[in-house]
Amino acid sequence: MNIVEYADREMAAIDVANMLAGALKSCLLRQDRVSLAVPGGTTPGPIFDTLSAVDLDWHRVHVLPTDERWVPQDDARSNGGLIRARLLTGRAAAATYVPLYAVAERPEDAFAELEAKLETELPISVLLLGMGADMHTASLFPGVAGLERALAPDAPILAALRPDTVPEPRVTLSARVLNGALAKHLVIFGADKRAALERAMDLPPLDAPIRAVMDEMTVHWAE
Repeated sequence: MNIVEYADREMAAIDVANMLAGALKSCLLRQDRVSLAVPGGTTPGPIFDTLSAVDLDWHRVHVLPTDERWVPQDDARSNGGLIRARLLTGRAAAATYVPLYAVAERPEDAFAELEAKLETELPISVLLLGMGADMHTASLFPGVAGLERALAPDAPILAALRPDTVPEPRVTLSARVLNGALAKHLVIFGADKRAALERAMDLPPLDAPIRAVMDEMTVHWAE
């Protein structure tokens, strides 16, 4: 684990965007098509703003969320909606979006269809993650039924988890898929999350799911 510290969040967002762009360009030298997996939420927004303006072969980039709420893509709570609004704009509008949602009552009913499409995107070329103060990442929440399977070395590509704290099921890439990304970046802000990450390094993944995806991770931190 390599930790990069920044004077402020704005500087962190610009530097992370440039690192992601550099990693994508490097992958594009070796592959016809690359995959970029990113989270939703508020933290990556400024990173997306900078990254979307970078000059690269976006038509060869496939963008997918690390996790998704099981809601239609036009729902305000959809991670896909935020990603399309903040990242897939400007030059990055030429990229292809690969959703983790399909029309079905239960996530599990659509997994065969979704995983067949995701299979061709693996391993993930470049991964961006966030982390909560509870040490969750993507939708791998501690203490939630189904987490152990999602953390298993032979886990499927996708897992459906149902935290009590949210109204809808969550779909997430499994820890195996996240940890297998070729280039991995974790962005955390604030002293509380820095302390949580340090605690996580001494805990098992069932208690601190972020621990399961930290192999060769670059961590970007600002107060």
